Amino acid sequence: MNMKKALIIGAGPAGLTAAYELLRSSQEYEVIVFEESGITGGISRTVEFEGNRMDMGGHRFFSKIKRVNDWWEEMLPTQGAPSYDDRLLGREAQLKEGGPDPEKSDLVMLKRRRLSRILFNSRFFDYPISLKPETFRNMGLITTLQVGFSYLKAVCFKRKENSLEDFYINRFGKKLYSMFFENYTENLWGRHPRDISPEWGAQRVKGLSVFAIMKDIFSKLVNKKDRKVETSLIEEFSYPKLGPGELWEITAKKIGEDPRGRIMMNARVSGINVDEGTGRVTGVRYVRDGKELCEEGDVIISSMPLKDLIQGFENAPEDIRRIAEGLPYRDYMTLGVLVSGLRLKNRTRIKTIGNIIPDNWVYVHDKRVRMGRFQVYNNWSPYLVRNPGNTVWLGLEYFCNEGDDFWSMTDEEFAALAIKEMKDIGLIDDRDTVIKHHVERVRKAYPAYFDTWSEIDRLKQYLDGFENLYCVGRNGQHRYNNIDHSMCTSFEAVDNILSGRRDKSNVWNVNTEQEYHEK
Repeated sequence: MNMKKALIIGAGPAGLTAAYELLRSSQEYEVIVFEESGITGGISRTVEFEGNRMDMGGHRFFSKIKRVNDWWEEMLPTQGAPSYDDRLLGREAQLKEGGPDPEKSDLVMLKRRRLSRILFNSRFFDYPISLKPETFRNMGLITTLQVGFSYLKAVCFKRKENSLEDFYINRFGKKLYSMFFENYTENLWGRHPRDISPEWGAQRVKGLSVFAIMKDIFSKLVNKKDRKVETSLIEEFSYPKLGPGELWEITAKKIGEDPRGRIMMNARVSGINVDEGTGRVTGVRYVRDGKELCEEGDVIISSMPLKDLIQGFENAPEDIRRIAEGLPYRDYMTLGVLVSGLRLKNRTRIKTIGNIIPDNWVYVHDKRVRMGRFQVYNNWSPYLVRNPGNTVWLGLEYFCNEGDDFWSMTDEEFAALAIKEMKDIGLIDDRDTVIKHHVERVRKAYPAYFDTWSEIDRLKQYLDGFENLYCVGRNGQHRYNNIDHSMCTSFEAVDNILSGRRDKSNVWNVNTEQEYHEK
């Protein structure tokens, strides 16, 4: 039997999922994965620094899709015994009978409690912001009245939704918008909300309506039990014991163990070869060890940014190149900071080691600082922290553009600024609290929905013209996908390859259809 060859660009969640699925679903394919960097996992990687691990971006493993959940369970079985912190604190944990003990095995998926809040004026608010009694108490009487009248005005006088600003004001009123959305959105995207498409809000803020919000307000006024942050906000999600990168390291290992699978690290794809006569892609050009090489293949699955992919087509029409070049991205920098303690107090009833705040991540809404968000890695998994009993391991996140003045800071300059801002927002008492720190930069982390994004359908049409080329994943589709969405694009692509289906609408439609949405 003549073996077919599949070339997969990128060893992130989408690329590795596609490679693994193709290898185990068919004996007809040899699979080669090209990864530009020296690590797997893409932005879902885990970075280790002196025994402490950083989750780049914070990755909850939650999905409504059975195929995804079964896949995760196969790779990392759910815990069957309490984790270190649950055991120490006597907290109840959701366990699976017969599952591995996280104290004895690293190959385990933990069940974790989720808490995400906004820090505004040194007070905590729900994330996403909710209109309930606790929110109003934190705001104070005057601000509450302003919010109320602003919200009623928004209910009665709807704006035409030409921008993300219009979208938010219609749903929350101008006052709440100015408090919780305007500055943070501009910080995140580097653009004012009036310059961003309302479709961004439609994707990220689902299920909100006047009736739903009013119902939420009155139900919480009546039911006092819902006022507790620990009952109203906590959700559970799955999480690899050693961070999200662990899942993709395991997947990469399985791919490499298959005699038909190969992952080429430090191999940057620089071009796509096309047979103009048949309209099919025939292979890729890639740079490795300073040399440009070529690999022929029968099918190509790409998770590389659309901007870079189009550049690889030598004969792409000029207008297609223009659209691709104009697709915007947002990069970010993270400072991992190990501290001896926090100034912020845990005022919830959630038990934590050292009684630190129980949040997985906190969104910073403070015009005095550039910090966008910080993670408390101790609460993601105690195994991310070398000494969770005596130290707190944080990840401070800053949004920027590659090459700008922020990105171009030295590591020490960036660390000094971030640590100063920790003190400014009351996260720590002083610089002496910091034990050590580590800087990471992440390129093209967030595909954005402005500039030429409105013309992206023309890119899809052009790329779909190559019948044996499939675009998958967050950057491969220029869509803000979660991990499960990215995996599903690869599931659909592999299914199409094996079934001979030529219509790729099912691949592009992941995370646009209601079945994929998390409420």
